[in-house]
Amino acid sequence: MGEPRILTFGCRLNAYESEVIRGHLKTGNNRNLVVVNSCAVTAEAERQVRQAIRKAHRETPEAEIVVTGCAAQIDPQRYAALPGVTRVLGNAEKLAPESWQEGSHPTVQVDDIMTLTETASHLTTAFAERTRAFVQIQQGCDHRCTFCIIPFGRGNNRSVPIGALVQEVQRLVEAGVREVVFTGVDITGYGSDLPGQPRLGQLCRRLLAQVPELARLRLSSLDPVEIDEDLYRLLAEEPRLMPHLHLSVQAGADIILKRMKRRHLRADVLRCVARARSARPDLVFGADLIAGFPTESEADFAETLALVEEAALTHLHVFPYSERPGTPAARMPQVPKPLRKERAQRLRALGERQVARHLRQRVGSHDRILVEKPGLGRAEDFSEVILRNESLAAGAIVAAELLAATATALEGRPL
Repeated sequence: MGEPRILTFGCRLNAYESEVIRGHLKTGNNRNLVVVNSCAVTAEAERQVRQAIRKAHRETPEAEIVVTGCAAQIDPQRYAALPGVTRVLGNAEKLAPESWQEGSHPTVQVDDIMTLTETASHLTTAFAERTRAFVQIQQGCDHRCTFCIIPFGRGNNRSVPIGALVQEVQRLVEAGVREVVFTGVDITGYGSDLPGQPRLGQLCRRLLAQVPELARLRLSSLDPVEIDEDLYRLLAEEPRLMPHLHLSVQAGADIILKRMKRRHLRADVLRCVARARSARPDLVFGADLIAGFPTESEADFAETLALVEEAALTHLHVFPYSERPGTPAARMPQVPKPLRKERAQRLRALGERQVARHLRQRVGSHDRILVEKPGLGRAEDFSEVILRNESLAAGAIVAAELLAATATALEGRPL
């Protein structure tokens, strides 16, 4: 009987939590178990989850299938009814060690996540990717964007205390991790529920000071209007904070941003980008964007395309709008699905051109590359680098000259 399999869908937070589950399973007996850690951010994400469950049951009909994650939290009975599913666990329950102990359990264990006021820090040292680790700094979100179902899967904002995070990162560094990525549902909401209300910038500053052995710190998706003063200063002062920020932009037209109930407008994104680049001129930006939000006109979409170029956004995560039952946006006048897909394709094509242009601009410069596997690594700005030396061990950080660019990666020669 082999080790339990974990199928992970969706965000970096889910990737982190899959490693927590993996750690819990190692303390028990290995059994024929498939864990599906689901995502509910779009209808397509849920379709892929259901497809994976059916495939797992078809290929290993004797296996226990446990479904957890946001899709399971939001609609547990739907997943409990799928062939082969033996248990459904909520997002809180999946992180409890006792949920994974052998023995008798209820088929559905999903509590009301809105009642939770704390999130535990889960000390995780064994990551499948040894050079980089995701660290959950908070759970949930206090905002209610009109398109988003995720707060109903994750609950309200709950932050991990700074001391617990310092301890976790120290253990990861001792285990050989060179780069940590702070992740969560709304990481710029970090600390609002903690004593003294420390902000994300203060967390980063204290962690880097108390774990000097950590080589690199990255941040996952940030709200453009919630980046605090300390974080802007840290961008200018701390070289271990990587020059790559990913912004939750979603759209470039003010009318669409208002209908999304976002907390920023187009001008706020431009101010954020300009201020961050004034602190760190080599900063590279990624962005989350939704194409075909309800009521979006061609002129509205053109404003999104223009914002990508005006703000020089590079690494784009593009989603065609997906109706989520129970959200206000699902009741708004809908853009036809073929048009949503067509706009998403145009936005992705622009993103590909932006990446290619950025990579061409980097040719002839130098960077420090984190080797992820022989012959392949990441620059500080998160660009993929093909290294002309395959003898370097994973985890090494090497200076390299960037010699050439393809459409998706750089070629570098270690110095």
